[in-house]
Amino acid sequence: MEQNYEKSIARLEEIVKLLEEGGLPLEKTVEFFSEGTALISSCTKYLDDAEQRITQLLNGDK
Repeated sequence: MEQNYEKSIARLEEIVKLLEEGGLPLEKTVEFFSEGTALISSCTKYLDDAEQRITQLLNGDK
């Protein structure tokens, strides 16, 4: 399922909160960690794409 940047950040915040609270089984912790790293990668791509579009707009490209 494709998520937008805001939804990805919100989910990442949920995961961080769950991991910080602790008490999760190791397998679940690894699952959340894996999901979180994928979300970070996705958010980085969103930001890189936005930066590229802004740069193009500033340079007069369409």
